Amino acid sequence: MTTATADHTPTRWQRWRRIAGEARKARAKRPLMIAAIVIAALYNIVGILDVISTLAGMRAAGAVEANPLIRMFMDTLDNGWVVAKLSLQLIVSAMIVWFPHRVVLGMFGAAVALTGWAVFNNLQIAGLV
Repeated sequence: MTTATADHTPTRWQRWRRIAGEARKARAKRPLMIAAIVIAALYNIVGILDVISTLAGMRAAGAVEANPLIRMFMDTLDNGWVVAKLSLQLIVSAMIVWFPHRVVLGMFGAAVALTGWAVFNNLQIAGLV
C-alpha cells in the first residue's frame, strides 16, 4: 500500500495508477480510440514519407537534415538512422493508442501536420513538386 507523502504529494505509484486509470477511461471511448488509430496510422505514413523525401532531398540537392536529433542519428548510425527514426515513430504510435486523451490526440494531430509540411518542403528541395 502506498500513501501520499506528508505534504499530500502523491507518490510515484499513485500518479502512475491515476494516469493508467485515465488512459483506460479514454480507451473505453470509441470515438477517441478511432481517432487514436487514425492519427497513429497517419503519423507513421508521414514518418515514412519524411524518410523517403529526406533522402530524395539530400541526394538531389545536397541538402542536410535540419532536425538536430535526426542529424545526430545520421552521423552516428549512418543508414541505421532510418530504423532509429521509424522505431521511435512506432513507440510514439503505441503511446497514442495507449492513452488516446484529447490533448494527446491534438498534439499528435499537429505533429502529423508539421511532418506533412516537412515532407512537402523536402520534396520542394528535391525538385519533385
